[in-house]
Amino acid sequence: MERVAIDDVDVVTNPMGVHDLRKPVSRALGTDHVAMNYFELAPGDAFSGGLHTHGDQEEIFYVRSGTATFEVGRERDEVEVGPDEAIRFAPGEFQSGFVAEDADEEVVAWAVGAPGARHDWDQIESIVECRDCGGERVHDTELTDEGRFRFTCTECGTSFSP
Repeated sequence: MERVAIDDVDVVTNPMGVHDLRKPVSRALGTDHVAMNYFELAPGDAFSGGLHTHGDQEEIFYVRSGTATFEVGRERDEVEVGPDEAIRFAPGEFQSGFVAEDADEEVVAWAVGAPGARHDWDQIESIVECRDCGGERVHDTELTDEGRFRFTCTECGTSFSP
């Protein structure tokens, strides 16, 4: 049995600086089969760095307070998720979540992913603007030894780190 108080969990932010407060609760608990993160997002903040998918993991977001907007699929259909609502993304489903810049309040939310407490970086893809091909393209996504993201276009092979 492991137990942790959320206030005691260290803050670990996204390498792209898209939010100020993310607490990897599953890391503090030492989980192997589930990922669990606590978020406090101010207006303009995001859960991640953009539209992406986890081929190896489904994700559930539970919004405790405030309203988060999620972009769903490559078409970026928008879905608002309010207090005490949840949204699920299947493995391989493109998604991103954020708080609108003009929102009246912050969002307090949980993200839960399974199976696995850590991402298999070979199973993550992001939709970003290709610096060579132009236009939004699927990019393989990896975390560098320096703790930054590296995106590699699946069409032309161009790599970059923001």
